[in-house]
Amino acid sequence: MRRILIVLLLAILLLPAPHKNKPELFGPGPLLVTARPLPLSATDPSIHSNGALDYLGGWQLSSPHRGFGGISSLLVEGRDEVLALSDSGTLMGFTLHPGPASRHPFIAPLPIRTQDQDQPWWAWDSEAIAHDPVTDRYWVGFEMLQRVCRYAPGFSRVEACRTWPDIEAWPETGSIESMARLPDGRFLVIAEMGMRADGTHDTLLFSGDPTESATPSPIHLRYVPPKGYRPTDAVTLDDRHLLVLNRRVTLQDLFTGTLALVELPTAPKPDALLWGRPIARLAPPLLADNFEGLAITREGKRTIVWIASDDNHEFFQRTLLLKFALRPNRGVQH
Repeated sequence: MRRILIVLLLAILLLPAPHKNKPELFGPGPLLVTARPLPLSATDPSIHSNGALDYLGGWQLSSPHRGFGGISSLLVEGRDEVLALSDSGTLMGFTLHPGPASRHPFIAPLPIRTQDQDQPWWAWDSEAIAHDPVTDRYWVGFEMLQRVCRYAPGFSRVEACRTWPDIEAWPETGSIESMARLPDGRFLVIAEMGMRADGTHDTLLFSGDPTESATPSPIHLRYVPPKGYRPTDAVTLDDRHLLVLNRRVTLQDLFTGTLALVELPTAPKPDALLWGRPIARLAPPLLADNFEGLAITREGKRTIVWIASDDNHEFFQRTLLLKFALRPNRGVQH
């Protein structure tokens, strides 16, 4: 009975609606983050691999700041400079191993346009982030507001926002969950619950910046996740491949996650299928929680995969940050 009650509560928490534990608005300020190292498996510390991933380290993050947590997407620079975004429109920047050249840890709400200041604080359900390192601009996808906004370097201001009819057609409580910027400037946006009759997830491929009025209507594709899972984040791996993070909740395992590899067609046609081939699974006895954030970095020739969990600001969940190296052969985990 206890397990059933927990699952029911978690299902409610996954809905992006006002919740008593979501932090109300606060101003920018410093942030103290504690990172406690964790083995990949609590029952067998010798385990250091998972499918196509080699475990490099994992941490349970905590902070006395009431706004910390709820991580829904993230970016990582260098070896451990983390910029996390919560599902309450909150930016959190910190370094796992602080040094003289490290950025100062901070927490701050996303800037808001004057015309949006009447929106309730809980409506800023930011679920996805993308970055262009050339211009240093950022894009954020908001699930409940069903819009994409672009931000100036350093998140100094909002440059543009746009809401698309294609996104408004998705359920308000399950629209933009994943967004990736491709190297050529295209954007891919995946719906969490905007699903077709065959169970595929509606996916929009934009030929350019989705916040610009000149960008034409997107092509509709269909993402096929691993069976029983729903997408929670996506990143571009290279010109032709994406990594997609997927989540599932069951009575037996509670939260589990699957990382899938997607190959993009050379010339995508409407309704083309994007198959998510599982390459790793995060489930007990390995570290597992509500995984929603995904990022990649490079260390020499290695591709580093970062995965973060959303604790929903609940005492019985954790904010986890895991670091893996992706094997070059990208083997498939069945």
